[in-house]
Amino acid sequence: MSGNSQKKFHHPGAGRRHAPALPKGRQIDPDAVAEIAALLDEKPLVRDRLIEYLHVIQDRFHGLAPRHMAALADLMRLSLVEVFEVATFYAHFNVAREDDTHLPAVTVRVCDSLPCMLAGGDALYDALESGLGSSDIHIVHAPCMGRCDCAPVVEAGHRHIDCADADAVSEMVSTGDTDAKMPPYPALKRALLDGAYSILKSCISGQRSYDSVRATIEKSGLRGMGGAGFPAFRKWDFVNAEDGPRAVVINADEGEPGTFKDRYFLERTPHGVLEGALIAAWAVDAKELWIYLRDEYPVAREILQTEIAAIEAEGIVGPGFIRLRRGAGAYICGEESALIESIEGKRGLPRHRPPYVAQNGVFGLPTLVHNVETAFWIREILHAGASWYSEQGRNGHSGARAFSVSGRVREPGVKIAPNGITVRQLINEYCSGMADGHSFTAYLPGGASGGILPASMGDLPLAFGALEAHGCLVGSGAVVVLSDQDSVRNAAVNLMRFFEDESCGQCTPCRVGTAKAVKLMQARAWDKNLLGELSAAMRDASICGLGQAAPNPMDSVLRYFPNEA
Repeated sequence: MSGNSQKKFHHPGAGRRHAPALPKGRQIDPDAVAEIAALLDEKPLVRDRLIEYLHVIQDRFHGLAPRHMAALADLMRLSLVEVFEVATFYAHFNVAREDDTHLPAVTVRVCDSLPCMLAGGDALYDALESGLGSSDIHIVHAPCMGRCDCAPVVEAGHRHIDCADADAVSEMVSTGDTDAKMPPYPALKRALLDGAYSILKSCISGQRSYDSVRATIEKSGLRGMGGAGFPAFRKWDFVNAEDGPRAVVINADEGEPGTFKDRYFLERTPHGVLEGALIAAWAVDAKELWIYLRDEYPVAREILQTEIAAIEAEGIVGPGFIRLRRGAGAYICGEESALIESIEGKRGLPRHRPPYVAQNGVFGLPTLVHNVETAFWIREILHAGASWYSEQGRNGHSGARAFSVSGRVREPGVKIAPNGITVRQLINEYCSGMADGHSFTAYLPGGASGGILPASMGDLPLAFGALEAHGCLVGSGAVVVLSDQDSVRNAAVNLMRFFEDESCGQCTPCRVGTAKAVKLMQARAWDKNLLGELSAAMRDASICGLGQAAPNPMDSVLRYFPNEA
């Protein structure tokens, strides 16, 4: 080595540098750490509880201050970015700005979904913002709250106000009574008298074999009611084909505008849902059962917490077998792999497939995912028989299902009706006709992603496989009825804004496509060729069903309502 290579280079600042007084990055506030440690009260500081603990902090402080999130990261031994990226991903977390030391006492969420827009939700928001908004009362737009039959809807704290007006919201906020109110429902003692868990007990005892239970579900024709319509027994087969241990996840995160049937079952027949879920867990020999419940359903959460504890005390299920997880406001978590990511305490980003969740699901276990309504029907079918269920269909289809009906009908609500019923039959036989002064002009057969059809096509069966040729889907059975007083174009723009807000942002076709579509759809005259190209790109290249189905309302307007485009 030459002498020159041994030379030491001298930096001008050498000899004058001092160790920094504090480490780089955000500093941890010891007082904040003490506050969060006391609040968590020795709860296990495991990674998958991150969303749960963010809820705990927000419930206590009405929001998430950066100092508290930094303290939580320190306690859980997580990087700051892990905590902040999760907190900012979910709509229900009120993350304060760095320089904002004041958190509002109450957040008032005004639903801006299509049914609430039809019922005057936009005007209600403006009235609340001008008359109630302040540093202590935060007024925000919010996506569908699953109460579309009571539009417009407002959530103040954790309490909902149905058919809301500004006076009712102001009165509730002024009293500070913003906690969820539990309604009467069949608690365990009464449910046991009515035969609850008798089917589960017959499965566990061996009175019913797995083969006989599977055969009954197959013969009934039961399909997944979350939207995809996959045969329920086939899901069991796929999961059972994988080596154990296995898990079951119940998807109670219905966030599709117009959908509220799962809340109906959870609040009125919680034990029917729980028993069906436990039967499914028995069928795949699962070691754990997860229920992922959307944050917009605080009453259902209280009911489930109470009744899960009750069946544990009764010895029907072991302690900790059923694990209830609370969402935080993200429509994308209705997609099964995004839901599983959220259960694991992460952002709800859909996974690339394969592997499918039946092979590698929650915490790496082969996982069976069922919708709430599917779990309900499992118990009912085994109780009453496959023929009882399959013979209820109409117009060449079999079975029954719950339709969430909202919009311009006289009696909106959850309607348990024959599968294959037409929207015209549904309106006339189950909803007492159209609302006064309204004439039927159009309808959404399957919520925001199901497209829009004209009234002239109101005699198509509402069933899986019956609408796809027309560019629409029945999905989860969310039927929104429009009248001669509504603009189909405005409805489609509202739906596309929803998809823009709810896109997880992971893939460019969906993230950019939904935003671009909103801008193009707001033009006086639509550029039909450009919208067609955009639709094709989103359908072909989006990772999951959100981006693939988001163009449906837009394409429906172009196809069936060209005069409005």
